[in-house]
Amino acid sequence: MNKEKLIVAIDGPAGAGKSSAAKLLSARIGADYIDTGAMYRAVALKLIRTGTDYRDAEALDAMLESTLIDFEAGRTILDGEDVSGLIRTPEISALASPSSAVPAIRYKLTALQQAMGEEKSVVMDGRDIGTVVFPNADVKFFLTASADERARRRMLELQGKGESADFDEVKAEIEKRDRQDSQREFRPLKKADDAIEIDSTRMNIEQVVSLMSDIIDAKRMDLHGHKGD
Repeated sequence: MNKEKLIVAIDGPAGAGKSSAAKLLSARIGADYIDTGAMYRAVALKLIRTGTDYRDAEALDAMLESTLIDFEAGRTILDGEDVSGLIRTPEISALASPSSAVPAIRYKLTALQQAMGEEKSVVMDGRDIGTVVFPNADVKFFLTASADERARRRMLELQGKGESADFDEVKAEIEKRDRQDSQREFRPLKKADDAIEIDSTRMNIEQVVSLMSDIIDAKRMDLHGHKGD
């Protein structure tokens, strides 16, 4: 493990707490948090703005050719513009899900993500970070939780926004998303062979991040110990 630069991959199903854990962990270990979900949302925003149909391969390739996505102090930057507040709408969510499965889009964003990992220490979460984007990541986690717990968390999130929702409907939507993510032909969600699985069903976010941080510290200590032999 390179102590000067560290790549941490966090994969797992929707609602497991990946983004929250990644944000806190990155601050704790002094790395940049790369929000891959925001990247796919930014592409969805550009699809809408340019009127590009993601099923039109030629038009999509032309659009992606001139697309640059980066992060600055937690803000999502699309082609030089801060779009952080524009990519969290239902319209963007609805388009980001199907478009994110398009190989051309995943290839483009994978290249951008890998370039970020070449330059600096990063914590990155998603569905295929440890299996595809960074198969040689220094540390890989697979964060999961029961469908009931993930639905409960989603309910609390919606209630916090003043929205009402039915628990059974929320749970059914999560289970549908699980099936879509794990059964899709191109880059399905799966646990990397060398990933450390953490079940957060009975853990709060601080406990999850503390465990991840301890595992990273132990790996660093182990490496330094071997160097000294």
